[in-house]
Amino acid sequence: MALIALDCEGPITLNDNAYEFAAAIIPKGGEFFARISRYDDYLADVERRPGYKAGDTLKLILPFLKAYGATNRALREFSQKTLKVLPKAVETLKALNRLSPTFIISTSYRPYLEALCQVADFPLERVFCTEVDLEAVKIPPAEERELRRLCEEILALPLIEIPPGARGPSDLSAESRRALERLEEIFWKILPEMEAGRFLREVNPVGGAEKARAVEEALAETGSSAAEAIYFGDSITDTEALSLVREGGGGAVAFNANRYALKAAEFYVLSETAEPQRILSEAFVSGGREGLIGLSPGPNFEFGRIQHPSEELIRRSEAFRKGVRGEEIGALG
Repeated sequence: MALIALDCEGPITLNDNAYEFAAAIIPKGGEFFARISRYDDYLADVERRPGYKAGDTLKLILPFLKAYGATNRALREFSQKTLKVLPKAVETLKALNRLSPTFIISTSYRPYLEALCQVADFPLERVFCTEVDLEAVKIPPAEERELRRLCEEILALPLIEIPPGARGPSDLSAESRRALERLEEIFWKILPEMEAGRFLREVNPVGGAEKARAVEEALAETGSSAAEAIYFGDSITDTEALSLVREGGGGAVAFNANRYALKAAEFYVLSETAEPQRILSEAFVSGGREGLIGLSPGPNFEFGRIQHPSEELIRRSEAFRKGVRGEEIGALG
């Protein structure tokens, strides 16, 4: 039985919910999130630290969200109010559900996925996402003040710049190494000693290897193999899921993707709407991976097979991504 799985932010929605929530709650929260996201890219893709996975940004920011007054209710209401779906995404999700078992596998917080499922009438039981309870951790006033001070310090640090081919701190500039060293102290020495450090220990974002695990759970639930799965992803959090499907002989599709997803996928799509996901899924359900290989681009989208992603393709895809989702969100890993 064919199985369809797709990321939420990018393939379905235009938001980066965590980035936008941080921007709404924390002073200069967008800049703060960008610095933590770049640190996440370094740990996941450059250092490849054992036990760390792409998308763990969503737990690293939680102590600071809490310090600035974030609540479960605020996150839920913000997600409902700001949800923006890609054109034709709701119709596409409904068509996919009729076509074959469909799962959403997202790093985003659950309240955001609940908002999407309500709008799209998508079954929440077929969603994998990050569970978070902002009320579960209580922080004393002195710790709240220290977290706010640390947030301001992080904002004063330079954005870590990762040159192509970097494999460790020695490949970074002196400015980036300084920022890296301080972030290491803050997140792995200072925060673990705080009450807010519970967020780092207890929250498990669904990114990287967790997305691959979610694909495996969906395959087990439907009795399908990786060769029968098509997966749409767009970012660094999708690379392991894309690799799992590609290596298993399924359809690994980078949708309006950045360089990380392009390097893990076998096919790519550039589109201003979600409709190509229906077209590709229909071709895959009918003919498997070979059905995708034989598919031609449509009049309103670009589609192709990736042998090795060229710098030209990466440049065009990342520029297209920013055009669809906005410069700031499109630049995130």
